[in-house]
Amino acid sequence: MATEEFSRSVTVAATAARVFAHLELPDNYVGLAPLVVAVREVTTLPEEVRYVAVERFRLGPQRWDNPIRVSMTFPRTGRRIVSDVHSPGGVRLTATVDLTDTPEGARVRETVQVVFPRPLRPLVIGQAAKAQRHRLAELARRMSEAHPR
Repeated sequence: MATEEFSRSVTVAATAARVFAHLELPDNYVGLAPLVVAVREVTTLPEEVRYVAVERFRLGPQRWDNPIRVSMTFPRTGRRIVSDVHSPGGVRLTATVDLTDTPEGARVRETVQVVFPRPLRPLVIGQAAKAQRHRLAELARRMSEAHPR
């Protein structure tokens, strides 16, 4: 198995508390994560939420739904969310979101660590990086004054 890690940051027009409140709800990941079309089997525990996210892949007229198990944990600071994702094929992704208030709103820094079988590297890293760029851009859009959610 191989491991890679990468980070990106964006400043959004909302407080860290508002961003946290948005990100702690699994249903908000539909469309936030570009392939996620549904969330089901949500279990809420103290400082943790577990759910199944359904990723939809399309190749021409064919579609394939990939259910992935997600566990989100919330350290008591209210400034960090850690999502552990287990996907078929031996792929595991951990995304850590750190939130910091700034004069412009909130700085959102997401660090992604991916563990994967070496032959899958181009696909896994390409998809994870593309998804991260989409997620941060969509979060910034959602947090803008024109689109409060």
